[in-house]
Amino acid sequence: MEEVMDRIPQAEATLKYARISSRKVKIVADLIKGKDVTEALAILKYTPKASSEILEKLLKSAIANAENNHNMAHDKLYVAEIYANQGPTLKRIRPAAKGSAFRIRKRTSHITIKLRERD
Repeated sequence: MEEVMDRIPQAEATLKYARISSRKVKIVADLIKGKDVTEALAILKYTPKASSEILEKLLKSAIANAENNHNMAHDKLYVAEIYANQGPTLKRIRPAAKGSAFRIRKRTSHITIKLRERD
């Protein structure tokens, strides 16, 4: 089954070390999974979440990769896969009472979008 999936042409775009938690990205990513690219762009444009702006830019990049590098038609493209994995965490310290400190974890994520053509 995996060999068949490898032969299907697909275009992808990846964003690494995005300064947003992968948990927050996954909420919006689930909204556009399986949708046509024009519909996905419309959803991202009007979703009031911090990750929607990042995903919109990444989706446009994936569309450009599909058209220019793989000769795919814009009308047939859909979001086949989209996932956000956890990246490295930046550890910072916030001073607290009596000389102690609190740890602040600034999380990052790696986001990948894969596009395919509908038959």
